[in-house]
Amino acid sequence: MTVRAMSLFFALLAVGANLVVVAAVIGRLGRAIPAIAALRATVVDEVRPYALGLAAFVASVATAGSLYYSEVAGFPPCTLCWVQRGFMYPLALVLVVAAARGTWRVRTGARVWALLGGAVSVWHLLVERFPALEGSAVCDPANPCSIRWVQELGFITIPYMALSAFLLAATLLWVDPPHDQSRADDARTETRETR
Repeated sequence: MTVRAMSLFFALLAVGANLVVVAAVIGRLGRAIPAIAALRATVVDEVRPYALGLAAFVASVATAGSLYYSEVAGFPPCTLCWVQRGFMYPLALVLVVAAARGTWRVRTGARVWALLGGAVSVWHLLVERFPALEGSAVCDPANPCSIRWVQELGFITIPYMALSAFLLAATLLWVDPPHDQSRADDARTETRETR
């Protein structure tokens, strides 16, 4: 598969992630409207058992995508790309382990980690759009952060894809754990405390 085809695939995943996040925000803001509240409750009930695993999957796909771009496509990561990787790679690892163990206790820290990574992505997007911002000491003049290695659908770049993944992972981590999972996490905590 060509780099262009893979970039289009990743761009479409980013658009899908954006649609889910926008729907979640609309559902959250529309709680006062009975039809939206009912639809939101139904969707959350259906997603709840899989939310942690889905967040792990999103972070893992983003990790694989970043590795594809650097190792297969040959795009050297800039400084801001490395910082975003510093948030995404541990997030993927922690969420995969948490999903495998079935523990939701990491979700608050993972949410914060995803939002911090998303903030770096926003800054990277601004540097791409306004290269004058790159004058900070952070970016390497030999490998500037303002280079757009990918631009799909007219606006989707690699930092945009990263931001989409960070926001979707954070959104999935906002779903409350299943009721029986909350009790299991509490029981594990009590067992450790009594030792």
